[in-house]
Amino acid sequence: MSQVLIDECVSAIPMPALVVDRSERIIAANGDAVGLLGQNITGRHYATILRQPQVIEALEQCLRSKKPARTRHLSNDGAQDTTFQVECRYMNTVAEGGAALVVFQDVTHLEQASQMRRDFVTNVSHELRTPLTALMGFIETLRGPAREDAAARERFLQIMTDEANRMNRLVGDLLSLNRVESEERVRPTEQVDLTGLLQSTLNSLRPLGDGASVALVLNAPPDPVHLPGDSDQLRQVFTNLIENAIKYGEGGESVTITILPVDRDKAIRGPAVRVQVADQGPGIDPTHLPRLTERFYRADSHRSRQLGGTGLGLAIVKHIINRHRGRLRVESELGKGSVFTVILPR
Repeated sequence: MSQVLIDECVSAIPMPALVVDRSERIIAANGDAVGLLGQNITGRHYATILRQPQVIEALEQCLRSKKPARTRHLSNDGAQDTTFQVECRYMNTVAEGGAALVVFQDVTHLEQASQMRRDFVTNVSHELRTPLTALMGFIETLRGPAREDAAARERFLQIMTDEANRMNRLVGDLLSLNRVESEERVRPTEQVDLTGLLQSTLNSLRPLGDGASVALVLNAPPDPVHLPGDSDQLRQVFTNLIENAIKYGEGGESVTITILPVDRDKAIRGPAVRVQVADQGPGIDPTHLPRLTERFYRADSHRSRQLGGTGLGLAIVKHIINRHRGRLRVESELGKGSVFTVILPR
């Protein structure tokens, strides 16, 4: 096979690919391979280019046995670590004595998904282990030293109730997150009265606000605002955001909810409604803002657990807003409170 034909065949492969002949030199490489491995790699010994021992070993095995070989190539694209699955296949007719075709398939997204699953299982296990350990400890105490201590028994039973409720909330949020994720690709079509929904949500949360001495204020246009959406899921979004504003506002005087219809919003490039939930609390350190919607991420983990948080609320909010093709914006300064803005298309 001529060199021109080899070059054209390798260039047509839609992923990094190169050919190594029996002399252990790279005789062809496409543009993707050059981008991955560096410039001027053609004509050089493959060991000086590939370098990673597992890739070199797989290629040597392919050239020696004339059988396929597979391994992994680890790299970095400047922004993140990347993983490529490397396939080596022997070809008899490409060059004198044969040659090996080496193809790199990017499987970074699969590795990231696998890591996310591992992290998720680890986090769930950790979140459940803490209350379970507490329950087991109190049960053992009630069966032993505190068997006849009525005051201690009542105190321990209350703590056990709190821990059981915490596990129940966690399981409920996990089921809710799973349900929301399964529906994320299906865009809702029901027409929702957003003004009425927010008024109803505020009425149900007013006792919580009164208990924390926080006034709930709704600023809305005189006419009802309608948009396509899932009323139950939108209620869940605003309940979560307003609850957080009350709980983490640390006794600020008020939480203000503002409805702002706009003819064209830059974030979604069309008519939209912005709903802002603003508190007067201590604010959030800017370093935490990009990660607030990650599962189990807490800006203040100790305080969040004390207040009954599961670390999943904002992750659920994010997925619901994604289903509605909307956006979530968070603005906060330490000492100046926080503003969570939900942008929904009309």
